[in-house]
Amino acid sequence: MKPWTPDSWRGLPAAQQPAYRDPAAVDTVLAELRELPPLVVAEEVDSLQQQLAEAVAGKRFLLQGGDCAEAFRDCRGPIIQDKLRVLLQMSVLITHGGRTGVIHLGRIAGQYAKPRSGLTEQVNGQEVPVYRGDLINGLAPDQREADPGRLLEAYHRAAATLNHLRALVDGGFADLQHPEHWDLTWSREDAGHYLETLDQVRNSLDFVQRLGGLPEHLRTGELFTSHEALHLPFETALTRFVPEKERHYNLGAHFLWIGERTRQLEGAHLEYIRGLANPIGLKVGAAMTPDQLRQVLAKLDPERKPGRLTLITRFGAGRAEAVLPALIEAARAEGHPVLWSCDPMHGNGRTVAGGIKTRAFGDILQELQEVAALHRVHGSRMGAVHFELTGEPVTECTGGMERLDEADLERAYRSGCDPRLNRSQSLEMAFLIAQMIRVP
Repeated sequence: MKPWTPDSWRGLPAAQQPAYRDPAAVDTVLAELRELPPLVVAEEVDSLQQQLAEAVAGKRFLLQGGDCAEAFRDCRGPIIQDKLRVLLQMSVLITHGGRTGVIHLGRIAGQYAKPRSGLTEQVNGQEVPVYRGDLINGLAPDQREADPGRLLEAYHRAAATLNHLRALVDGGFADLQHPEHWDLTWSREDAGHYLETLDQVRNSLDFVQRLGGLPEHLRTGELFTSHEALHLPFETALTRFVPEKERHYNLGAHFLWIGERTRQLEGAHLEYIRGLANPIGLKVGAAMTPDQLRQVLAKLDPERKPGRLTLITRFGAGRAEAVLPALIEAARAEGHPVLWSCDPMHGNGRTVAGGIKTRAFGDILQELQEVAALHRVHGSRMGAVHFELTGEPVTECTGGMERLDEADLERAYRSGCDPRLNRSQSLEMAFLIAQMIRVP
């Protein structure tokens, strides 16, 4: 491979890039972004890398979740708190039931762009450019032109979100000894097993504290941030050389991933991400062959470093058995210590009456169970999950303990892109995940 630089992707085929009317305006914005402070620091990125290496060794479990595409309008305190709360609540269930430490990785503070399958879409009978996320254009039909000013707004919204998350964690929001932060606002029946589990955890912590105090790492939880590395000029502008590390980091997030639509072997996205010091993820769909995987692994993980690469499978219910075993064997044969994650959301979309996009809780659960079982059978481990979810009581996915059906979808459907699990569905899913991953 040719020597890597943050710009060595330029000139290669780059999928899913927006077309701007005024390229000079884009250059002006990118120049400003290059001078703005980083959102995260290299030491935090390295800490995540080490924790992911522990997940590869079976000592931790990675919980990655958040919005399909963050909206600028949701950069508000209560909404950010709800996102953090649901991830922490899920981690309590997984830690307690699965007997493992949990890494919290949010699709947050930067997940403002989404790949799309077409260039245009129909809105109220009018054909308009497709909505690509608030990083690029607006959801309203009259805001569909790509606007370079949104790149700066995305940076500032991400900074504000990250600042509030840090303040919450540092201020004790993630401390299990503060029940006012962790209690749920809905009934015990709807909360399922969560409240009972939380009571057990608190009683255990009280006992430990009376024996001599809690270790610091049990008092609070860390939250790392992630987003899809989609808009390459934007990501390049957030890339910094860290002299003391002698490496380039994307300091716009701790973790970045490449999606199914942009993982072309000779494409710009893999070229960009291969040179970063960040831990990275790669979405792996049913079209991935073992030979393709071997080539991708050689490109992204040449040093075979644990925690470097997370493979995020996304097949759809009933499809993993035909694909996953050969991929597991290919990675093992090449000696790559990858972390295997399951994204049970993106292969299980469906469109119902009225053109509403949804996902069924049962399909999501089925794929998780199938993937976890296949890993066990083939001597591997599902060490991570990747969800689109929210802490709000939305009605975007059917099923779960609330028994939402298609008639409920319009009641509280807020996503501008893909449907998300709501807070109740997320906690139910976490309880079931804990059962899947617990070692007998």
